[in-house]
Amino acid sequence: MAVREIFTGLPWWVKWIAVPAIAIVLFGGLIMSVLTFLVGVVFKLLLLVALVGGLIYVVRKFMSSSSSRGDW
Repeated sequence: MAVREIFTGLPWWVKWIAVPAIAIVLFGGLIMSVLTFLVGVVFKLLLLVALVGGLIYVVRKFMSSSSSRGDW
């Protein structure tokens, strides 16, 4: 409750501009590292899905063409 009472008496620009700007300046590096990590993980997951999908496609294509020849 004490924080709410402190913010009640402040102008709107302090609550909505100054405080977030100070937080971004102080924690901007941390925020950017977390975002960079998350984007990297999502990219690697998408790459994994694409590679596994491509591998499954190639294996199925190879298996269907080899079974139709009757070599096995």
